[in-house]
Amino acid sequence: MAELKLPRLNRVYLVGRMTKDPEVRQTKTGKSVLNARMAVNHPYRDGEGNWQEEVTYIDVVAWQRLAERCGENLRKGSPVLVEGRLRTRSWESDKGENRSVIEVTADRVQFLDKSGKAGKDMEYETVEEEG
Repeated sequence: MAELKLPRLNRVYLVGRMTKDPEVRQTKTGKSVLNARMAVNHPYRDGEGNWQEEVTYIDVVAWQRLAERCGENLRKGSPVLVEGRLRTRSWESDKGENRSVIEVTADRVQFLDKSGKAGKDMEYETVEEEG
């Protein structure tokens, strides 16, 4: 049987709110990196027809200029659209336990806050990863 060749696709689009102020730091090599967490809500009707809401918390990482702009513009509660790819990261904790997390490495972030200059209109600013 011939080997099945699958397309390479790892893309996510999420809309939600920041759960805390994002943290921007510098790596040892001087690159800016942002670590943030967002909440994504999924409304649904339960068996009795009542609306319920499922919340999923997602870790987000951004690099370089994208990290810096996100750090300047995002705060706890900020609405945001994040486009990126899923990534699994593993490490050993201080207690010797193996830990892992699935996170989104952002390629594009759209700030969804209302701009003071825009009045009633929603103004969006999109920032993309360079390169």
